Amino acid sequence: MSEASEPVGVILAVDRGRFAEVVEALRRAGLTVTGEQPTVGTLSGTVAEDRIPALAAVDGVRAVDREQMNRIPPS
Repeated sequence: MSEASEPVGVILAVDRGRFAEVVEALRRAGLTVTGEQPTVGTLSGTVAEDRIPALAAVDGVRAVDREQMNRIPPS
């Protein structure tokens, strides 16, 4: 039995001309959408880490980047 991978934050760039269609395909591929910016063709969301390659394979997706957390050390 395999363990499900943890959800991670992702930022995606998609084809602006097909934004709604691509977002729906990403949802079917496992993405939980947390923010959409259709005028610039980007969106953010969470997905199980092992599903990131499936998101990248969706027709109309130009880039998938994992969100990065930057922490500033206390002064």
